[in-house]
Amino acid sequence: MKKTSAAIAAALLCAATCAAVSATAATTAHAHAAVAPAVSAATRAADAKFKAIYTQEWKWRQQQKLEDDEDDDNAISAMLPKVDAATQQARLAYWQGVMKKLDGVAPARLSNDERINYLVYRAQIGALIDNQRFREYEKPLNADSSFWSNMAGEARKTFRTLPEYRNYVAQLNDVPRYFREEMANMRAGLKRGFTPPKVTLLGREGSLKSVVDEKDATKLVFYKPFRDMPASIPADEQAKLREAALKAIREAVVPAHAALLAFMRDEYIPGATEALAATSLPDGKAYYQSKITEYTTTSLSADQIHEIGLKEMAKIRAEMLDVMKQVKFDGDLPAFLHFLRTDPQFYAKTPEELLMRAAYISKRFDGKVADYFGYLPRKRFAIIPVPPEQAPFYTSGRGGPGVYLVNTYNLPSRALYSMPALTLHESAPGHAFQMPIALELKGRPEFRKAYISAFGEGWALYTERLGVEMGMYETPYEIFGMLSYQAWRASRLVVDTGVHAKGWTREQAQAYLRDNTALSNHEVETEVDRYISWPGQALSYYLGEMAIFEARQRAEKALGAKFDIRNFHDTVLNLGSVPLPVLQARIDAFIADGGKSPYPKDE
Repeated sequence: MKKTSAAIAAALLCAATCAAVSATAATTAHAHAAVAPAVSAATRAADAKFKAIYTQEWKWRQQQKLEDDEDDDNAISAMLPKVDAATQQARLAYWQGVMKKLDGVAPARLSNDERINYLVYRAQIGALIDNQRFREYEKPLNADSSFWSNMAGEARKTFRTLPEYRNYVAQLNDVPRYFREEMANMRAGLKRGFTPPKVTLLGREGSLKSVVDEKDATKLVFYKPFRDMPASIPADEQAKLREAALKAIREAVVPAHAALLAFMRDEYIPGATEALAATSLPDGKAYYQSKITEYTTTSLSADQIHEIGLKEMAKIRAEMLDVMKQVKFDGDLPAFLHFLRTDPQFYAKTPEELLMRAAYISKRFDGKVADYFGYLPRKRFAIIPVPPEQAPFYTSGRGGPGVYLVNTYNLPSRALYSMPALTLHESAPGHAFQMPIALELKGRPEFRKAYISAFGEGWALYTERLGVEMGMYETPYEIFGMLSYQAWRASRLVVDTGVHAKGWTREQAQAYLRDNTALSNHEVETEVDRYISWPGQALSYYLGEMAIFEARQRAEKALGAKFDIRNFHDTVLNLGSVPLPVLQARIDAFIADGGKSPYPKDE
């Protein structure tokens, strides 16, 4: 299937990146590395200057505790991040200073490896500056996630040593300070009309209430690390840690949640903005374009993305109609979608059945992996249900290093025919495959381990359609589930831009998803609220997938019989996570190098 036109491919240019380095210079990166000439003194000097900039900034960034969950190295900090306004403004000034230093680096003088690093790093710093400039920290929640639910995730890490446990107890005692700073930021956002839309916040305080209402502190997620502690920690120390943890939970964590719950109910939700569009926020047009740039790494406008979405949706709808003919369904697409949403044969009866289906699909992939990938990640993943306090408003699944979360809440909304596509996306070879590889890569600056949504989500969506080639879909209904998921992501291009740039209502957005995908009504509602409250993020997926397919088709055409799908996939994943123009440049080099694997023969 033709995934993109030349015009669209040409538009996949990150503004910040392209301002720094020419496309020609990027295209030559990594080509014929084995026979590269000796590095000149000017190149060594330029590399050293650039390395000094990013090494110093990364060390400072780590001290700021800014890493996202997917980039975390599992370290347990003794304190939560500082997020007060003064700290946030200091971060803005620091990154602006870094950008000025980058302006003093001549990209053309850098070595091939450092030139790619420069492309990635400059775009990364640009996104960080924009987030601070628009004061994104004053809106630390959306319909999908929040700072308090992210913090609860710390308790699900693996604790191994006495210092880690002690640090975590200190972190629990730090919760009141952290929550006070977040609430102060939220009040500042309220004052200037910078909040998620009110309609997307209704009921989201439920996860706070579940903490406050629980009378037994040992049942709270924060106590989880202390239920089964390593035998290497002496029994007397274990007892002290458990006592200290319970004290911190009762006297710090729960009261902080109670204060935040009252704030959400009495101030924040009642005062939140009614308007849905990001363009209605302060400096809204520029703000929304900054989110487009951040999440897609392109310079596309909202209008261009909207049109791409409409065209792609038309292609996918035609494929859907072909599947309906295969199963000999007597009716139109709306009738078929109603059939899929309501027939009991398509839904699990128990949470365990859904989890076991996910496990079965992931093991089927293991039997096919060698035909499509040469390099495999060392880290395995577990399949676990989404925590109950998050599940009602959470997406159908989410994956990353070591975990594939499956939402077992409201089983009549979790179609079994969609499980193969969901599992490929969230586990292997999607997020629980790509992210670990990125973290395992050697010889890369630490900032290259940061997650870039257009690349990571684009890859995961690419693997859903790759599942057709791999024979992962066993019935026409599962093929339709994959197509529905493709339509779900393509429709995001229409819905996100429709809501945030074209004045669409919530009902209009829901109707578009309902009419064009097989998503359940529950999923339609939670997904639309996610797009409304998290502008731009939903655009990552389909544009990223289009870029990967365009690169693959270009390589297949240029290399002919030399094209090896394993080498192509290894080359893409060996990048880690990069802006889409860097991906395109790397595939140019892959073609020039005869389609070779990026790994030595003995790996």
